[in-house]
Amino acid sequence: MTTAVATDTSRQSRVGKVPVPMPKGVEFSGDATKVKIKGPKGTLERKLPPCVAVTKDGENLVIGITSNATGEGPKFQGLTRALVANMVKGVSTGYAVALDLHGVGYRAELKGRELTLTLGLSHQIKYPLPDGINARVEILDEGGTKRPRLHLDGCDKEVLGQTAARIRSFRPPEPYKGKGVRYLGEKIRMKAGKAGAKGGK
Repeated sequence: MTTAVATDTSRQSRVGKVPVPMPKGVEFSGDATKVKIKGPKGTLERKLPPCVAVTKDGENLVIGITSNATGEGPKFQGLTRALVANMVKGVSTGYAVALDLHGVGYRAELKGRELTLTLGLSHQIKYPLPDGINARVEILDEGGTKRPRLHLDGCDKEVLGQTAARIRSFRPPEPYKGKGVRYLGEKIRMKAGKAGAKGGK
């Protein structure tokens, strides 16, 4: 079944109507309700809003508004265009994020699909990695002090971001000594420690 697409460009999102280029090795399939994109890094599938249609035009994907769309059509068109572009990039080149573990005795170990974190708590944290997310632990040596850096990668940008945020939430960086889990390059606004009272009564 072919979905009728509106041709009135004045109704379309300025960003949403821009075609999404498809790199070599990326395949597209879908219908009126979902899109499926496959590439070297994996396969992603997503449901479509009822007022948006995705079609292939040469080497591009075009996101259009259906002829029966409501006034929210342009908003969903722009959103869908961003999501589809993320999917194409994810299956072709993938996404990556790194987390630094700052703290004495902090460790990260990977066994199979389970990540074990030692973060200065009374217990170790066992975290099973979601499907499609890969991890690697790097040990940095900074002036004789070693600390771990956790590398995560995957084709689904949304799941990767949620995974990194979840791991960071186990021990967010604190503002006095900077201990905790932080994103690579994340700046922590440090606070001065409380000074002891002087000359008390």
